[in-house]
Amino acid sequence: MAFTSYKNLEMLVKAFQLTYQENDFIVESQLPLNDYFKQRFQILLREGVVDNSESAICENLIAPILTEAWYNYKDNFLLWSHQTLIYDEDLSGIPDYVLAQKSPLGKIVFDKPFLAAMEAKRDDFTSGWGQCGAEMVACQKINQIQGQTIFGMVSNGKIWEFAKLKDNLFTKNLKSYRISDLEELFGAVHYIFQQCQLQL
Repeated sequence: MAFTSYKNLEMLVKAFQLTYQENDFIVESQLPLNDYFKQRFQILLREGVVDNSESAICENLIAPILTEAWYNYKDNFLLWSHQTLIYDEDLSGIPDYVLAQKSPLGKIVFDKPFLAAMEAKRDDFTSGWGQCGAEMVACQKINQIQGQTIFGMVSNGKIWEFAKLKDNLFTKNLKSYRISDLEELFGAVHYIFQQCQLQL
């Protein structure tokens, strides 16, 4: 089945015999947000057309935040946009974004994925998490590293939710973050990127 076939986390948990729990695991990073980015992003929110389509949400609200966070980790990771991810016929598709380890072969080669991020299309976080969860399982199976933690993000641009998968334990962060509190959201995204880097 494609990632989109998993309509909710219950389907995923049953299909892969995961244990589901909810717990706040994010420790917001104290890395300050770049003032130039913050000013330009606030102008974009105030003056731009940012959410008239799914593509606009991805390009204007999700990608800039992920990219700004990625700059701090660019020596070790690449941020891929709409890159095909295939483990087998049951776990395949195209995540909106994937954070993957840099390949020694160069930036054109997709290497081990650590994070999958999805837009919650039509504000549907339930199916967004079904799909993102399946992408996280695919990342875990592709990497085949015992005890590795894979992270996931689902966002409609304004609200951001986070989860992690370690072995067969899927943990969804209880707290969600809002783009209206940009510093706090950025701290959460930084924490996730940092946790990916610590596993290298």
